[in-house]
Amino acid sequence: MSGKKPKWEKEIWTTQGPNAVACETCKFRASVFNGMQKDSANIGHCEIYEYPEIKPDDVYFDGAECEFYEKADDKPLALILGVAVGDALGVPVEFKARRTFLVTGMQGYGTHNQPAGTWSDDTSLTLALADSFLTDDVNLEGIARRFTEWYDNAAYTPHGKVFDVGNATAKAIERLKKGVTPEQAGGAGERDNGNGSLMRIAPLAFTDATDDKVSKVSAITHAHRTSTDACIIFVELMRDVMNGALPSWALQLKSAPEYEIRSGGFVRDTLKAATWCFVNTNSYEDCVLTAVNLGDDTDTTAAVAGALAGTAYGMDAIPREWIDTLRGKELIEQCLF
Repeated sequence: MSGKKPKWEKEIWTTQGPNAVACETCKFRASVFNGMQKDSANIGHCEIYEYPEIKPDDVYFDGAECEFYEKADDKPLALILGVAVGDALGVPVEFKARRTFLVTGMQGYGTHNQPAGTWSDDTSLTLALADSFLTDDVNLEGIARRFTEWYDNAAYTPHGKVFDVGNATAKAIERLKKGVTPEQAGGAGERDNGNGSLMRIAPLAFTDATDDKVSKVSAITHAHRTSTDACIIFVELMRDVMNGALPSWALQLKSAPEYEIRSGGFVRDTLKAATWCFVNTNSYEDCVLTAVNLGDDTDTTAAVAGALAGTAYGMDAIPREWIDTLRGKELIEQCLF
């Protein structure tokens, strides 16, 4: 043996008692008795397999990967980061017309005068939703409370500032503050079909939420059938992506020309545009850049497309420099872990 100790020794050096996090193999290998390093092949319970927040990216012993170690499922984090990175790429050029600009990476300021890596309401409300169901099991009152906390106190924002709030969302939250129930707060008119509920609905794909529950979560801010149906379709699409399959309607978009793809704020247009970007590209990077460069509602189109691509391709597919530029990454970790 070379005497090397596990790469993660300083991070989780707890090996005794009821809260041990290292399996017996690592525990004994990292122990020294009479100047000699112990080695044991006994495999006991290893909490590091079960709790993603304490799992390092890799575990090595003596230069080789631990044969018993399995990485945590990174799809939930990849989804949220996929949304946040796409959102941040689109923020500086929101409302600009297609072909009047070209985004190739993270940049700052522009439309909303925000530093590079700043995400907007799309990510904030996605985080509020994810935080809610991890705590309250998709409890509508809990979700509504967190939406209001975001709106009033800038919770779930990268640097304590709320900007780019959709009209339908703002009106719904004002109703919530007046005591209207979450089921009745969202606008239900034909003109209340912006993409404000679609942009945040993706985390429900990781729950067992039924179509009815998805509809009710949408209806907190967007209650018209057009919006609730779009959210139901998108959650189903997300689940299909997680299972490695796509519905026929999504595959048919591969043949659609770009000029047929609208990228404004109408919920159906956003669903179609984000899906079009996903099925016509082969990487996270290409997907979200294609979405941003469609123009108009750049941050939301890229956030929704980023949810699909982040889930499909995983954490390793999101460019590291983009993640490093992202503001408020610690908030994302807090909401997931």
